[in-house]
Amino acid sequence: MTDTSEEYFRRLVNVDRLREYLEAELGPAEEYEVRRHAEGHSNETLFVTWGEKELVVRRPPPGETADTAHDVLREFRVMDALQDTEVRVPPTVLASDDQDVMGSDFYVMERVDGDVLRRGEPDRFQNAHARKKIGEELVDTLAEIHAVDYEAVGLEVGDFGYPPGFTERQVRRWSEQLMWAFSVTNEEREVPELYEVMEWLQDNVPEDPPATLVHGDYKLDNVMFGPADEPEIVAIFDWEMSTLGDPFTDLGWMLSYWWDEKDPVPPTGTDTLMRTFMTHEDYPTRTELVARYEDLTGFEFENDRFYRTLAVYKLAGLGEMFFRRYLEGNSDDPMYPKMEDGVPALAERAMRIIEGEEPL
Repeated sequence: MTDTSEEYFRRLVNVDRLREYLEAELGPAEEYEVRRHAEGHSNETLFVTWGEKELVVRRPPPGETADTAHDVLREFRVMDALQDTEVRVPPTVLASDDQDVMGSDFYVMERVDGDVLRRGEPDRFQNAHARKKIGEELVDTLAEIHAVDYEAVGLEVGDFGYPPGFTERQVRRWSEQLMWAFSVTNEEREVPELYEVMEWLQDNVPEDPPATLVHGDYKLDNVMFGPADEPEIVAIFDWEMSTLGDPFTDLGWMLSYWWDEKDPVPPTGTDTLMRTFMTHEDYPTRTELVARYEDLTGFEFENDRFYRTLAVYKLAGLGEMFFRRYLEGNSDDPMYPKMEDGVPALAERAMRIIEGEEPL
């Protein structure tokens, strides 16, 4: 680690206090090691060896964050509620709001073995059958989330979420988070196109969508495939934005990350977010993924331009919040400064979808 990385690591975790906490909750362990997992770009992930156990600790990034954007206790709550369902979540262990331990809320889960497909496929998946199966598994697992009887597992309407008006609130909330970021980032540069996108979304909110459990950040690199040769999703991660609401917001988000061969290259500055290996002819297209989703759920995915535009708008909002955190010195993530150019490029992509230049 560089000196900067070591300093940032110390801001994330006091290893002595975490040891005391785990010892009190899990009993003593001869072996103890904490390592930062640097792949994510939102909440922070720490790998912890505790005796024979391999654990994962999740906490928000240090510094001021936008309201609700890094709610790790919500993430724990939904994963804990889903332990006995068909939804593939890691085993939960502990959660705490004791600020004296980590300086933030945090939770602990068991580590799951497998591969997250960020930069490409592992060798065992480099064949036509596996590539097709990867797309099918991604859709099938999303359909399982949307089939959950959420009240039966303790995620009640009015407590965990409120479906009526959800989609309109999504537009409003992400607009508010953009404005939160703009209050700092506009001093560096402005992104006027996002105001046009904001207005279009406000004017085109679909009426009466279905109501389901919503993951909130469902995409290929938030699921893990097991170590077998046959692609099978074994765990779904990053539930911090989960709620009850419009399932098509999940589908639109997933599709915004799924590149088709006919698409332009990913916007400048977003290369660490957008992967294009699924443009290979063996992978299902977005249209094929939607057809499979409709068959599994019985839902009809209308208004695809709205949902895909909303997804890119939300991605731009995340990027702008990342850029603010970079400007304030609250992250060492090398992707964050790239959002100076990445967010304007995402705004251009949202306009292309609105204008029909980037079809489903």
